[in-house]
Amino acid sequence: MSERCQECEGKGYIVTSSKKCPECKGSGKSKSIDFMKLSEKDVTNFLSSGPGCPKCGGTGEIEEKDACSKCKGKGVMYSCITCGTAIDKLVDGEEVCEGCSKKQIVYNLDDSCTIDEIEMGKLYHCVVNSNVAFGTFVDINSKMRGLIHSSNIKEIPRIGDSLVVSVKEIRNNNKLDLIPRNISTYQTVDLEKELPEFNSSKLSENVGKTVRVHGEVIQVKQTAGPTIFTIDDETGQISAAAFESAGERAYPHIDADMIVSVTGEVQLRGENVQLEVRSMRRLTGDKEKIIRTRIEDAIDRRAEPHYIEFLVKSDVLEKLRPAMKEVAKEIRKAVIKSKPILLRHHADADGMTAAVAIEKAILPLIKEVNGTDGEYYFYKRAPSKAPFYELTDVTRDVSFALEDTVRHGQKMPLVVSVDNGSTLEDLPSFRIAQVYDIEMVVVDHHHPDKEVDQFLKAHVNPAHVGGDYSITAGMLCTEVARMINPDIEKEILHLPAVAGVGDRADSEEARDYIKLVSDRYSLQDLKDMALALDYAAYWLKFSSGRGIVDDILDLKDHNTHRKLVSLFCEQANGMINEQLEACMAHVKAQKLPNGAILNVLDVENHAHKFTFPPPGKTSGEVHDRLCKKYEGQPVVTLGYGPDFAVIRSKYVKMNIPKMVRELHDEIEGGGVNGGGHLVVGSIKFVEGMRTQVLAKLAEKIGAVEVE
Repeated sequence: MSERCQECEGKGYIVTSSKKCPECKGSGKSKSIDFMKLSEKDVTNFLSSGPGCPKCGGTGEIEEKDACSKCKGKGVMYSCITCGTAIDKLVDGEEVCEGCSKKQIVYNLDDSCTIDEIEMGKLYHCVVNSNVAFGTFVDINSKMRGLIHSSNIKEIPRIGDSLVVSVKEIRNNNKLDLIPRNISTYQTVDLEKELPEFNSSKLSENVGKTVRVHGEVIQVKQTAGPTIFTIDDETGQISAAAFESAGERAYPHIDADMIVSVTGEVQLRGENVQLEVRSMRRLTGDKEKIIRTRIEDAIDRRAEPHYIEFLVKSDVLEKLRPAMKEVAKEIRKAVIKSKPILLRHHADADGMTAAVAIEKAILPLIKEVNGTDGEYYFYKRAPSKAPFYELTDVTRDVSFALEDTVRHGQKMPLVVSVDNGSTLEDLPSFRIAQVYDIEMVVVDHHHPDKEVDQFLKAHVNPAHVGGDYSITAGMLCTEVARMINPDIEKEILHLPAVAGVGDRADSEEARDYIKLVSDRYSLQDLKDMALALDYAAYWLKFSSGRGIVDDILDLKDHNTHRKLVSLFCEQANGMINEQLEACMAHVKAQKLPNGAILNVLDVENHAHKFTFPPPGKTSGEVHDRLCKKYEGQPVVTLGYGPDFAVIRSKYVKMNIPKMVRELHDEIEGGGVNGGGHLVVGSIKFVEGMRTQVLAKLAEKIGAVEVE
């Protein structure tokens, strides 16, 4: 490659000084001219410019010059087209250094190249296409074919063989007459056609032109016809169609996450711009780093969350703002990069409202980036029955993600875990996700364990800044959703109130969120929505139930909402009453040394199974009735089965996660694990150790402070 020398500005010399012309003594004029001694050209110049001094050209000064040391007097700088090093001179007319000149150069023409890039005498790689009576046809690239005449062939090559040829002649009709060259030592140089480079934002202005774009492949989709590559650059996305044959994968070596250079013609497909691919190649090394950094920097700026004032005043929320911004940014970045988002949430009122808030924020953005059907490829919501990310959950998620990677050429997803993900119980699943490079962010209010943070891109939890579980996931996610997409604020304004009521949150923030929507929903309305969500969650099992959940939360038709919530609450309350009528008589109460009243219920033997309400909800409803019975007194309710126990408490200063860890260490062979909030949670153990575990648990409850 050559460029003008910057040192001498292309003149090839440096002016070191100047002196008065000795011929004209600095006047710039000639004293006398002998026309007989002038050439015809000098006479013409004299007549046109006047009697100037021939020595100094009429300037009166003589410049003293030194050859430019940088370009060696040539005025241009050369760099080797093979290795890129600076060179002083051309070798046999080629811009190569002496080291590379020892090897002959063979050009590998990109598919973007045309006959314009072919030069007589140069060497080119080619592939045998067919043999005919008068010679062999070879492909120099997918668009150019040449002929090796049979007179130049000693041995007929096989179809598909790679050859090196030189160009003997370029005929008037652009047909190439080639000669095979048998060389063993050579240097291959990849050659692309010089074309203007455009980003995605400029393609619509260049319809019909052949252009080159650089970007990151974010999806590869095989259709019945072409292969569609979705390519992301710093300004947006490009749809690039490459056709090999009907239904056959074009450029099979190109996959998602690769940085590529694509050449093609800009065309309109309906209202959308599409690049008809002529060539595509993967970029590596410094070129890849430069373009990837450029794209990442631009996406990082575009992904910056919106600044919002929180819906309620809260010191805890303000302290959490940086972490909430990080979660919002990771989610926005995933949308911009067309990285699939998998939204995981606990299957209760708080978890569902938290997930719906995020869902409403990102779906419009996903459609904006990936089209109206983008949500079907780049978004999925799934409930978790347990208040943590179970192995069942991660196994299903990894399986679906791997299938989508094969089927749609997608990246592995970003998992957004809300109302779970903060505890040690999540670690086994997080480790599996990490094996597959699945990134995760968490918004939760269960008491956190610091060990989980090593697996997370971002983590929001009130306990990190001195808060507690009374600021629920639904509240946190609604504020995060507003950072992601402020336009949906009115639609989700009531979700924090439903979440707070559903999780029985007793905090100033919860009361303010309820007050914020009191002109639209009474406290009973909010309680009914929360109960309807819990009821629906039980029957939905592993389904997201988007349509039903939206109706319960009054996000679509209000009349449908009113009828559905009324019906679900009627059915739910009927089943709760039936359950409590069966089990309340079996509750056993005892007073603990600290004054707390401990109520225990065997939900395995004294409650209906495999129906609503499940054991956790049953224990909660029993606890609510007992709190009314023992109003003002510290109350703990323990619902237990063969290998589990559910704990609810009021006015007792417990730390359930800490108790679980102590029980695990103190009871050998108990297999104790579990967790939850400080005063609400669940534990698991091996069935044969139930008596010992429950006895030790009761002892610990009786030793804590009460209010």
